[in-house]
Amino acid sequence: MAEPHPPGALAAIIGLEVHVQLATARKLFSPARRHHQPEAPNRHIDPFSIGLPGALPVLNPAVIEPAVRAALALGCTVDLRSEWDRKHYFYPDLPKGFQITQHRRPLATEGRLDILGDDDRQRGIRIRRIHLEEDAGKSVHGPDALTRVDFNRAGAALIEIVSEPDLRSPAEARRFLKRLRAVLRTVGASTAHMERGELRCDANVSLRLHGPRTELKNLNSFRHVEQALAYELGRQRAAFAAGTPLVDETRLWDAARRQTRATRTKGGAADYRYLPEPDLPALALDPQWLQATRDALPELPAARAARAEQRGLIAGQADVLADDDELFDLFDAASSGAPELASAVAGLLLGDVSRLR
Repeated sequence: MAEPHPPGALAAIIGLEVHVQLATARKLFSPARRHHQPEAPNRHIDPFSIGLPGALPVLNPAVIEPAVRAALALGCTVDLRSEWDRKHYFYPDLPKGFQITQHRRPLATEGRLDILGDDDRQRGIRIRRIHLEEDAGKSVHGPDALTRVDFNRAGAALIEIVSEPDLRSPAEARRFLKRLRAVLRTVGASTAHMERGELRCDANVSLRLHGPRTELKNLNSFRHVEQALAYELGRQRAAFAAGTPLVDETRLWDAARRQTRATRTKGGAADYRYLPEPDLPALALDPQWLQATRDALPELPAARAARAEQRGLIAGQADVLADDDELFDLFDAASSGAPELASAVAGLLLGDVSRLR
């Protein structure tokens, strides 16, 4: 597990909130089809997705299994009873004026994801919670200074995976996301393409455990996550050195200028006016089904990496192979009967083969 952060030290403290679109054919509470980018705007909508008066949510049961598989693969405790809440905020792409989520009693809590730390040793990054929620639409800002709204993804089924602030560098955050994507793909919870918006990340970053923190919103590539965190840590260190006060705030990453920019001060849970969702019963899981789902999980990336290291690979090589299903299957087939060839096979796969893909 992560070590406590030294009080007063100006070292990175990073926690991630990762939104993952589940691999289901339909949306979370409606029969509308889940969108696949790129598609024409507003083709996959229905009365509930666009918030028409009187439209009521009906849970799509197909979302439960992939969400639970993800939670179990991350070592979480899955609650046999979870509950729904309304999270209120105004934004043009949220036509109901609230989002249905799980605030008081989430699907799962207290998990862990092992990654290779900056010291080349395995570190356990704690998972605080995983909850189900519906996605919002997408605001498209045009060159004509107009903003248009695409509701294709409004109501899509998400899980939000919230880590503890255990990450200590932008590079560790990138490795966490890559390993998380590999786990999600391995268990079939999501295809997790960041470029399609199927995996999006908000990063909370500070230089002190109880000091002011910045939330970096809507990071949509591994490179942007690492670059945005590096810039923000530099900005905060410069502010501390100059004696400039820092405040809790939300910032966006401007990839063109390669800098973050402030959008608003950070709010708290009270600002969202969470209320129990009156139109949905609690989600109840059968304990026997839950155990059967746990027993059916495939070999996970951490176990694959350990097997690769047993064949003589260094930790970095093993991790990269383990996070790629296709490459690892090739490595496993080629080296299982001849472990003395493992290093040569890994070098070929991570070099020439990877460049040809």
